[in-house]
Amino acid sequence: MPTRLALAPVPPLLLTRPRAASERFAEAWRAAAGAGAVVLIAPVTEIVPLPGAPDPSGYSGVVFASQNAVAALGAPARPVPAWCVGTRTAAAARAAGWAAEAAEGDADALVAMVAAAGARGPLLFARGRESHGEVAARLRAAGIACDEAVVYDQRPAPLGPEARALLGGTATVLVPLFSAGSARRLAAALAGLRVRAPLRVAALSGAVAEAWSGPAPDRLAVAGAPDAEAMIRALLTLAAPP
Repeated sequence: MPTRLALAPVPPLLLTRPRAASERFAEAWRAAAGAGAVVLIAPVTEIVPLPGAPDPSGYSGVVFASQNAVAALGAPARPVPAWCVGTRTAAAARAAGWAAEAAEGDADALVAMVAAAGARGPLLFARGRESHGEVAARLRAAGIACDEAVVYDQRPAPLGPEARALLGGTATVLVPLFSAGSARRLAAALAGLRVRAPLRVAALSGAVAEAWSGPAPDRLAVAGAPDAEAMIRALLTLAAPP
C-alpha cells in the first residue's frame, strides 16, 4: 500500500469509472490520503452486458482482461481454466467458479502467461466492445487457437450536476484516467462545459495520457505500473504542492 500522504486537506478526487470500480478505488484512496479525503464518483461509462455470449464449455480455457467480462460471461458449468489480466479479475473469476490464474496487470503479461502455460486451445477471449492489446490475435500468432467474443459494451453517460459544479469551480481537482477509452469518454463529456478548475491528471500509462483530449492538465503524472497502487502513488504526488 502506498505511503499515506502527510498533507491535509488533499484536493478532491473525481472518479469517472463505472461505479463498482470507482467505489473500490475510493476506499483505497481514503486509506492512503486520509479518511477525510473528498471523493466524488461520477461515472461517464455504463457497463452493459450483451446477449448471445458463447457457451464456454466448448473451450479448454477462457481469457479475461477485465472483471466486467467475468460478470458478463457468467459462471461455468465446471471449473474451466481462466487466465486473467490481474489479481482483481482473477479473484472475481474464482468467485464465479473459474480455475483462475492472474497475470501482472496488462495485455503483454496476459499473453505471455497464457503462452508460458502451454495452452493449445481452443480458448475464448471474452472482452468488451472496446478492447486493446490485440490479445486474441497475438495468441493466434503464437500458435494458440483463440476465438473472441464481445460480451459487454461500454456506453457513455453524462456527467452529473455535482461533477459539473466541481469542475466549474476554481479549486484544484485530481482526475485519474484508467484507460484510453475512459479518457476519451471523459473528454467528450466535458466538451462544451466551462471547466475552470485546475486539473491534475494521473494516467495509467503513456497511451492513456495520449488519449486525453480534454482541458490541458495543470499537472500530469503517469503511473509507474498498470495497477491501482501505482495510480495512488501518482495521485499522492499530484496532491502535494509543486
